[in-house]
Amino acid sequence: SIFRTADAFRLEGICLCGITARPPHPDIHKTALGAEESVPWQYYPSTMAAVEDLLCQGYSLCAIEQAHGSISLETFHPEIGKRYALILGNEVKGVRQNVINMCNCCLEIPQFGTKHSLNVSVTAGIVIWQMVAPMLSLLRP
Repeated sequence: SIFRTADAFRLEGICLCGITARPPHPDIHKTALGAEESVPWQYYPSTMAAVEDLLCQGYSLCAIEQAHGSISLETFHPEIGKRYALILGNEVKGVRQNVINMCNCCLEIPQFGTKHSLNVSVTAGIVIWQMVAPMLSLLRP
């Protein structure tokens, strides 16, 4: 699902880490509907390896996690022209603390129900929209 969202908003790419399916894979193709072919992706053996590479490439890293000192998503204003990488955690364990420590900020989606977690693909969609929305006026003629 994240491949399709990445395609919809023309993201630069996706980093896949650790124990995860990688294209070509029937489960990915089933939900990505071909977006795994239009969105560049790279595999890293660990999240830390991906984070270190992204930092070397000049990305500002935003962990998406409920953590001490996290910024509520609706108050975060991305800088135009700055390159951001969103760090999404494991469905069950979230983003590990050692990864959060490497990030420039930690963003949190405000939630009001009894469950304070969302599916990772839903989280990606919400955060990507919030990051891209301020730039839409620059893209329209």
